[in-house]
Amino acid sequence: MSASQLPVFPFTARRHILLALILGALGILWLGTFTDLDLRLADLLYDPATHLFPWRHAWLTERFGHEFLRRLMTVLALIPMVLAGADLVLRGRLLGRWRPQVGFVALCAIAIPAVTSLLKHASSSHCPWDLARYGGHEPYLRLLDHVPALVEAGKCLPAGHASSALWLVAIGVFWLPHRPGTALRVAGLALLPGVALGWLQQMRGAHFLTHTLWSVWIAVAIAFALLEGLRLWQGRAVPAVRSEPVTP
Repeated sequence: MSASQLPVFPFTARRHILLALILGALGILWLGTFTDLDLRLADLLYDPATHLFPWRHAWLTERFGHEFLRRLMTVLALIPMVLAGADLVLRGRLLGRWRPQVGFVALCAIAIPAVTSLLKHASSSHCPWDLARYGGHEPYLRLLDHVPALVEAGKCLPAGHASSALWLVAIGVFWLPHRPGTALRVAGLALLPGVALGWLQQMRGAHFLTHTLWSVWIAVAIAFALLEGLRLWQGRAVPAVRSEPVTP
């Protein structure tokens, strides 16, 4: 493998990741469609006496979790973007052999929040605090439920706030291709900040559990799809370069 190529997972690991994505999607869909786990967790966080989520405006969840941590994750996301851009200007002299990995992380830092945001604004699901069950006015609708004609789209699924940190899943690429097991473990641990941000939003009544789980799934799916797409592109590009005739 050339030093300028992005390292990838071996075939067996790629197959396992794809299977995990399929099973994960089915599992999250089952949780949201056939169980009341979302409602049960939200019920625990809601105070029916005051008709409010007590943590909605708490310092920990609003100031620290929703505002400070989101800004922090945004600044961190700029680091690989700036490094990749500077390396491009300097024609690879800044990052050297780490150029493909940093470029991949930068790509994920852009794509994961962007795609999550697009899906969120296209969704019909409402946030808990908008539901009549929790002091709002909207009906509770599951992911596959038909939306009544007079009900406006909720635009709340997947969890956008969590995606501001879920791009960190991409840092597992630095352990490829020689340590795929470590790469998977690092990627899994790197999802935890996003999960934590999602939980803080759940405490506020801003999201259900499955909203965060779908954000995690989307982040992993995007990172894997980008890695596979780049692998296929590299596979076509390398033979093409090698087949070029040598000009005397």
